[in-house]
Amino acid sequence: MTAPVVESVQAPLRVGDKLSPQNFGPFDLLRLARYAEVSGDKNPIHLDADLARQAGLAAPPVQGMLLMSAFAPALAAWRPDLRLQRLSAKFLRPVLAGESIAVSGRVANVAMDDGLRVTLRLMAHNAQREIVVLAEAVLGEAG
Repeated sequence: MTAPVVESVQAPLRVGDKLSPQNFGPFDLLRLARYAEVSGDKNPIHLDADLARQAGLAAPPVQGMLLMSAFAPALAAWRPDLRLQRLSAKFLRPVLAGESIAVSGRVANVAMDDGLRVTLRLMAHNAQREIVVLAEAVLGEAG
């Protein structure tokens, strides 16, 4: 059985197509503080280096939703003709203040149910190439 190929405005999509790594960061303390202010996520572990050290971390961890915010622009740069419809993630290890991530992925499914629907498996790696976030995104045609 062959995987479906769907013609899109930009180019055909196939299962296995790659989203090349895109770098985000570094996530410095000022960025964490600004995110805390606008999001309301003022958990002190994200803002206080001493508290982070007491918790066994070398620096404050980046907020999970701030990390997830890197996926949308990576997807938009990859396929500007498609729109993010759903994004879910599992956080595997902390990303600390001062660190960066690289977001990449692969097309897992292409369907034409009620219009084009593309499912991607995504990853974020730290500088040591460890997977820090596993995610899934569903994209559809801009409408």
